Amino acid sequence: MSLPDNPTLALACELIARSSVTPEDAGCLDLIAARLAPLGFSCERIDVGGVSNLWARRGTARPLICFAGHTDVVPTGPLDAWQTPPFEPVIRDGVLYGRGAADMKSSLAAFVTSIERFVAEHPNHDGSIALLLTSDEEGVATCGTVKVVDALAARGEKLDYCVVGEPTSVKTLGDMIKNGRRGSLSGTLRVKGLQGHVAYPQLARNPIHEVAPALAELTAIRWDEGNEFFPPTTWQVSNIHAGTGANNVIPGVCELLFNFRFGSVSSAESLKARTHELLDRHQLDYELDWHLSGKPFITGRGKLVAALSGAIRDTLGVETELSTTGGTSDGRFIAEICAEVVEFGPVNASIHKVNEHIAVDAVAPLSEVYERTLRTLLLPA
Repeated sequence: MSLPDNPTLALACELIARSSVTPEDAGCLDLIAARLAPLGFSCERIDVGGVSNLWARRGTARPLICFAGHTDVVPTGPLDAWQTPPFEPVIRDGVLYGRGAADMKSSLAAFVTSIERFVAEHPNHDGSIALLLTSDEEGVATCGTVKVVDALAARGEKLDYCVVGEPTSVKTLGDMIKNGRRGSLSGTLRVKGLQGHVAYPQLARNPIHEVAPALAELTAIRWDEGNEFFPPTTWQVSNIHAGTGANNVIPGVCELLFNFRFGSVSSAESLKARTHELLDRHQLDYELDWHLSGKPFITGRGKLVAALSGAIRDTLGVETELSTTGGTSDGRFIAEICAEVVEFGPVNASIHKVNEHIAVDAVAPLSEVYERTLRTLLLPA
């Protein structure tokens, strides 16, 4: 397709056309860096383990506002389920289709064009502007944003404000921003029994039977009551497995996978301690391995929330809702070096689905919201 006249929409199409299935970048970062360098950005690649990462910064003064996001996308799924090829952007009936259209190449394009306009009009603005981009958000997320954050922390480089371009809107652009996310703590529990014949249970020990009372108690616990920003902590079993496949064998081991989603009321350490206390009280013979994939973070109603909410109101006429719902994002890593982190982007109804899309008339306003946010934070009142 020929590129649209609107600069943000045109750049979004260029990015969608690059098949950047995680952890591949497919040249997206080079394209973005080529747009930023003429604006006075210092573009630094911090590639790790086959993952492409870009840290680009204009200026050295404070405050530093950073736009963060990812160039990688999830796999397409069955190609025959797509109306058009996923990496051939198509505009049809006022909608832009393509993998990454909503998550999150339109946001990346809007970042770039908002900065281009802002710098052209205010070349001597206060503070600094940065972009932190990775190709490892949709995957294991071990060599992406977290590694850039580590590098920045090692040299004492901190952010004042960060906007992550995740698709946070629900029904219409601007109706929701994320001002925090719950933490995610997973466990792999192996309860040991003694394998034997079902006809001779006195000679065996069934780990399913032994863990069942503890499992019932775990599902019934009210871990906390939540607070203003976070709902109560939840605990869910995602997998359970035992046995050999035969109906006459008592299993020797029962394995459960479970997950906590928790806010700032509880900590990973307190949840671990309560779980172990319960399992010990039930006198189980068990092993339990833990994996903390993200701590909770929260940004209160400070300057960044006010600036972004005001930009949404002025551009879109929408009163936005603050929320911490949903899964994890790279904001959990950035919060380690930034006091105020929020997420804002397009409607998320089609993300990770076939025929992913974004309304064409939402793309330019998204860029304008980001530009208004820059103006509020970096220009004198």
